[in-house]
Amino acid sequence: MLSRLLSATAALSLVALLAFRPAAPAPLKVYLIGDSTMSIKEIKAYPETGWGMPFAAFFDETVAVDNRAQNGRSTKSFLAENRWQPVASELHVGDYVFIQFGHNDEVPTKRSYTPEAEFTANLKRFVSETRSHQAQPVLLTPVARRKFDDAGKIEETHAAYAELVRAVARETNTPLIDLDRSSQALLQQFGVENSKLLFNHLAPGEHPNYPDGREDNTHFNELGARRMAELVLADMRALKLGLVDHLRQGAVKKTVDAQAR
Repeated sequence: MLSRLLSATAALSLVALLAFRPAAPAPLKVYLIGDSTMSIKEIKAYPETGWGMPFAAFFDETVAVDNRAQNGRSTKSFLAENRWQPVASELHVGDYVFIQFGHNDEVPTKRSYTPEAEFTANLKRFVSETRSHQAQPVLLTPVARRKFDDAGKIEETHAAYAELVRAVARETNTPLIDLDRSSQALLQQFGVENSKLLFNHLAPGEHPNYPDGREDNTHFNELGARRMAELVLADMRALKLGLVDHLRQGAVKKTVDAQAR
């Protein structure tokens, strides 16, 4: 009888201890804000893929990537549509905000057009409000479009707005991932024809989402999105961001037996 009583008491004590066990820390959040080159795509758009989609798979369970990027958005429309305020209000100490705009800000014929001075002010707002929550802003220049000259040399398509991002990074001492330059270098490496393999280029009948085909030199397919995400990862490492301490540790063999089933 006594032994049963002692066992019951021990069990209750264990339950009580477990009840007061501290909760697991909330995962670090990485917010992505930007445009369609970064955003999560609907199934009806596949194989179009934003680079933020494969990027989310780089991290272990201590990190949650929250991709708020949206097709067609500029800094101006992202603010006007109240897309930034919810991010700012959710930030916690140690979180990250990756900021990539320019594609839609720079085109005067678009409703999303943002004059240069306003673009600069908006970027500075994202940076300052992120820091006010003791979170870390990271600025990214807009990723390159696929455009080559007659000699097969990649052309700069974001010259003015990419330079504005660089200037804001210098003025505010914010880490900069120069995706414009690194993606240009990658496209040059692939060349005029092979670079099509990175974008949403489809022949008629090749994919049911695009029965008439597609020649898109701005948006990536799965391969292109992954290669762009890898460029971002390389710069994260070069910048020695604390975030790299949360990358997945590889457990898959480098080579696979061709006979394996």
